[in-house]
Amino acid sequence: MQRKYPHLSSPITIGRTVFRNRMFSAPMGGTDISNDGCIGPKSTAFYELRARGGAAAVTVSELMVHPATDGSHAYHLDESILNSLASATYTADAIRRHGAIPSLELSHSGMFAGTYMTDKTKQKSMHQWGPSATVRADGVKVRELTGGMIDEIVESYAHVAGLAKRAGFEMLMIHGGHGWLINQFLSPMFNHRTDEYGGTLENRCRFAVEVLKAVRQAVGPFFPLEFRMSGSEMVPEGYGLEDGVEIAKQIEPYVDIIHVSAGTYQKTFGNTHPSMFTDHGCNVHLAAEIKKHVSKPVATIGGLNDPAQMEEIIASGQADIVYMARALLADPELPRKVVENRDEEIVRCLRCFTCMAERAATSTRRCTVNPLIGREMDGPQVVPVRECERKKVLVAGGGPGGLYAAYTAARRGHEVILCENEDEVGGILKSEQALPFKHEMYELSGTYKLLAEKAGVEIRLNTEVTPEYVEKENPYALIIAAGSAPLVPPIPGLRGENVVVVNNYYKEKDKVTDDVVVFGGGLAGCECAIHLGMEGKRVHLVEMRDLLAPDANVRHRPLLLKEIEKYVTVHTGYRGLEVTAEGIWCEDPEGEKVLVPGTSVICALGQRSRTDAVEALRDTAPYVRVIGDASRVSTITNAVYWGHHAALDI
Repeated sequence: MQRKYPHLSSPITIGRTVFRNRMFSAPMGGTDISNDGCIGPKSTAFYELRARGGAAAVTVSELMVHPATDGSHAYHLDESILNSLASATYTADAIRRHGAIPSLELSHSGMFAGTYMTDKTKQKSMHQWGPSATVRADGVKVRELTGGMIDEIVESYAHVAGLAKRAGFEMLMIHGGHGWLINQFLSPMFNHRTDEYGGTLENRCRFAVEVLKAVRQAVGPFFPLEFRMSGSEMVPEGYGLEDGVEIAKQIEPYVDIIHVSAGTYQKTFGNTHPSMFTDHGCNVHLAAEIKKHVSKPVATIGGLNDPAQMEEIIASGQADIVYMARALLADPELPRKVVENRDEEIVRCLRCFTCMAERAATSTRRCTVNPLIGREMDGPQVVPVRECERKKVLVAGGGPGGLYAAYTAARRGHEVILCENEDEVGGILKSEQALPFKHEMYELSGTYKLLAEKAGVEIRLNTEVTPEYVEKENPYALIIAAGSAPLVPPIPGLRGENVVVVNNYYKEKDKVTDDVVVFGGGLAGCECAIHLGMEGKRVHLVEMRDLLAPDANVRHRPLLLKEIEKYVTVHTGYRGLEVTAEGIWCEDPEGEKVLVPGTSVICALGQRSRTDAVEALRDTAPYVRVIGDASRVSTITNAVYWGHHAALDI
């Protein structure tokens, strides 16, 4: 068989371990962590999904090696804890039985212990230990680790490494990046010691080297060890790439893979986890430079989800291995699709941060484009029905929820017809094609359409579903995914020639002049304003509330606001009164009437459910389910999730 991506699909041997391809699943924390740090069954299923999807290695994250100085709510491995070793063993086995190599990330949070706790008040009540005594930005005092404590922590790395090997893990990743304890020792930003662990770069590397030597002693000579590091901390007070190269050279004798990431979790979240506003692979240059100076295999990571780009990274020698995290939430089968030349079926990660925001908010996981994530063990999965149970299913609406509902129903063996009013599926996603940083969101509808058609869905475009149409088709199940319509309130001038509704911007962008007022500071308005600013237009943003984008999730919103600062003049607390050819007359926070100037206006004042369509169709079939914006204006995440389960319930 001729592989479309031969370098990406080729195996790599590390020590005596053969990895089936160059696509590894990066560390991602589980969710049902027990109070004493055991890996819960939901987390085991979470990791197993990536193994079944074809990743060469799957890394379980994070295991905190020394609970006495790091009480983070993460995994622990301790033979004195009932089920600790057993749960780790079950997890390693669940990964290995699908041909993937199970790996475990060993870590210590140092001065940021408790970061993963949902209750941050508990985090602040903990004793925090770091390389140097300091006070954190949030006012929490940090104590300096003594030499005896450092020795104890080093020994704990070794002890846990031995237990991990006993449990069946076949590789270990030592986390030395992102602002956690080992990185804190490496970094002049955190490390102000004057003993043998501080000062020179060699001294700052001493703790990392001691940890790696101790772990190697515990696991033996041929057991693959990986060191995850920040190639650059990307802040002036931290270290840059030049020091990153030297750190890699210092630790190279003691490891088998040098895994190069970027930044620190606390200060450069958007670099460590590249957002939709950054280029895919924006951190690859760090790995590529380090690879020039070391002989051990180098891994790279950072917003990667395109097989062609990843193939080029390997083929050109920039790295030997590519890691993905969010991309393997969006599509756990991405590696398998690459190897099997089915890359057109890959559901791309949107870099929307739903996954990370959900974990921060509720300690669970969710993915916008994959309803299975975090719920791998919940309820019935997509199991084909018996022939006698096969039903006719009609889906009204071709947005993301309707498409996914149709896809799920067809995979179960039902006869599925999807009708879309317009000449293209996608619903509200069609409007994203005009924003380059959200183009993958537009492409999502095309991928869902392809998957639905391959599953057997008949798609009828330019077809409105009316009560008469339902009567003619006579389906057992009707899934109403009619979506929403833009909200255009009766403000004078808002329907004028110089106004473009944000949903229609992709069709009318040529009407937009170089001076624009975006009317509405929700997520849609903010993202459109950023795009217009990136194009070089002078952009004003008018929002009646005191804050912008309250509908953005907690991970995306801070990065969004940074982009707003770069490109947009913001007017919060402004109530729009009238739209004219010169801009929008508003009432400012002091009650004064002011003109916000702009010869074009983008109306981004929200959406409303198409309740008329829903009410007309509600009683037209035995089984009727309303999903997505037609039920309640919400998110793509909910539309997809509700659509999937509506189809499972048939």
